[in-house]
Amino acid sequence: MLCSMTGYGDASYQSDDLQVAVELRAVNNRYLKVTLRAGEPYNLLEAEFEKVVRRTVRRGAIQVHLRCQRKVSPQDFQINAVALRSYLNQLNAVCQELSLSDRGASLLSQALTLPGVVPEPATSGFRMDEEWPVLERVLEQAVGRLQAMRLEEGKAMTQELLQYRDQIGAELEHIRQRTPQVAVLYRDRLLERVRSLLSELDVKIDRSDLIKEVSVFAERSDVAEEVVRLASHLDQFQEVLKEPESAGRKLEFLTQEMGREANTIGSKASDVEISRRVVEIKSTLEKIRELVQNIE
Repeated sequence: MLCSMTGYGDASYQSDDLQVAVELRAVNNRYLKVTLRAGEPYNLLEAEFEKVVRRTVRRGAIQVHLRCQRKVSPQDFQINAVALRSYLNQLNAVCQELSLSDRGASLLSQALTLPGVVPEPATSGFRMDEEWPVLERVLEQAVGRLQAMRLEEGKAMTQELLQYRDQIGAELEHIRQRTPQVAVLYRDRLLERVRSLLSELDVKIDRSDLIKEVSVFAERSDVAEEVVRLASHLDQFQEVLKEPESAGRKLEFLTQEMGREANTIGSKASDVEISRRVVEIKSTLEKIRELVQNIE
């Protein structure tokens, strides 16, 4: 079953002590890439978030937005006395060296704003063993909703790809029916051209030479082998679409191979009708390629 690489999923949790909200946005990417956007200290959990996402998702760029708010207590608002003493001692030393006055209250008020003196409550009170199980559960719910959306989009893409596959099959059938006529038409054109040229001259052309020329053209423009291979690729393409797991890379490879066969048919077949059919096939393959790039 095909799975799109784009999608959205969210989940939330709320209790008396903790509020958690997770949003996931997925876009195309050749490999799996997980990016976490969260405040401190939750931004340090990106590797743990990626492990959870990787259980379900294989390809795509996943952006995780985490909003976490914990109920604070009086114990969460504490001054880092060690850092404060260190800053004040250094400031006092500088003031004495420069003979600056009024070093008391003003220095204390300035020191309280320095990094590490008054930590944020969320940073100082983070409890990994208590909060991570909740975060993991909410993240799993969001990933489940993301995957459901991606699978639903994958179903629609499957139907569209099958329609494109049938369009190519119809064009290929026209080419298959047209191929035997190409050598006959070339022979008739060649005979007409020779007769026209020789009508003014009293000479005859050896029929064996004419047959040889037509045979060389028929061999050079024969696309039967390419038609068979392209038809085989179309069958494989349909089978891959039915596989239980999404196989974007397989479809990319088959699309590339079908493009090669179509190019070969177009270059070998010296026929306007076949060339027109090849253009239609390549146009449809380009549409398939655009869709396949969005498949996991």
